[in-house]
Amino acid sequence: MVAPLKVGIAGLGTVGADVVRLIEAQGRVLSERSGRGVRIVAVTARSKAKKRGIDLRGIEWVKSPQALAEDPKIDCFVELMGGAGDPAFSAIETALNAGKSVVTANKALIAKHGLRLAAAAEKHGGALNFEAAVGAAIPVIKTLREGLAGTGVNRVYGILNGTCNYILTRMEQEGLSFAECLKDAQRLGYAEADPSFDVDGHDTAQKLAILASLAFGTKVAQSAVYVEGISSITPEDLRAAEELGYRVKLLGVAVRTAKGIEQRVHPTMVPKSSSIAQVMGVTNAVTIDGEGIPPITLVGPGAGGAATASAVVADIADVARGIRAKPFGRPVERLRDTTKAPMERHEGGYYIRLMARDLAGTAATIATRLAEQKISLESIVQRHPDGVDMNGAAKKPSPVPVILITYATSEDAVHRALAAVQRDKVISGRPQVIRIEKN
Repeated sequence: MVAPLKVGIAGLGTVGADVVRLIEAQGRVLSERSGRGVRIVAVTARSKAKKRGIDLRGIEWVKSPQALAEDPKIDCFVELMGGAGDPAFSAIETALNAGKSVVTANKALIAKHGLRLAAAAEKHGGALNFEAAVGAAIPVIKTLREGLAGTGVNRVYGILNGTCNYILTRMEQEGLSFAECLKDAQRLGYAEADPSFDVDGHDTAQKLAILASLAFGTKVAQSAVYVEGISSITPEDLRAAEELGYRVKLLGVAVRTAKGIEQRVHPTMVPKSSSIAQVMGVTNAVTIDGEGIPPITLVGPGAGGAATASAVVADIADVARGIRAKPFGRPVERLRDTTKAPMERHEGGYYIRLMARDLAGTAATIATRLAEQKISLESIVQRHPDGVDMNGAAKKPSPVPVILITYATSEDAVHRALAAVQRDKVISGRPQVIRIEKN
């Protein structure tokens, strides 16, 4: 009879406590599916006295994550503390160097130290599993690393941050401003007191860097990701998108181009007919475009204790089965360097919203500047405000919103054209530019 897999858990917050509950509730099923039992033998956390609503009787309490990682009684070290540095990093490296397997939900740590930790896992024979680090219960890591091992990937993109998707959904459905929706998201616990990591796109960038490595065989490099957040998006943009057949999402996109792998995070207009456009609220989704197959879209809860715990336990089950896949799908020494692709080289369609001054020749000037950069327009929408005030008197001329949708062009051409338009002083304020991602 095969001995049970002995697990040690560092971190007993929401996710850690849910992992304990899930292993307890699914113990028999786990044993049947894995071919051996799974038993939690030791844990550690900041406070032993804290009430967590879980039964830890019969489980050893260890004084520190490092001590747990060194404990010869455990086969698998589960890190659920978070943070890109210590104590998580040192404890994981210690466990791997001792030949133990490691399961973590720590995207920040994998994005920063994943290559070093993967090398340790490969050298000493343990597993390094991190399904829960991207998309929680959505099995996108396993899909890229194992399910599509024989398929070349051309593009992987998705909604990787529930906070931003919730905010954009509320803005669209209720006509609220970004600030109003953010405040409500904080009240409901969907956004942190300091929401910048989420709304400025950095959370998505960490996750995208991990997905790009798995999809394209590149070294994980968050510094190679272009990042732009959602704070500039207005209800006017969302209304215009609706009328034009689009929906605005914060996407992380990694795509193979003739000039290398382009990795970018930014607000994006996607066709309303696309699968990704149907994903609303705090839900996450990832679409994978592979050679010779239709796009695959995975949708599910991207955060939360139960969803994250589900992915963690699935990774533990793989350790119990004896699966030792290369953490990034290829040996670390075979992963290629990647650099930040200049966004000026990006090519695609664009949504442009201008506040055009009510002057003779304004439209002709804008058209001329676009033509100079060889930018062709798919559609033009001009808003015509009512020309009289509430008393019936003629209003003073004010800037008129003009919305342009371009055919595929380069980012550099768009910037040059808009800079020239601004120098001509025929628009007010800064142009709003949102990239369009086709199916």
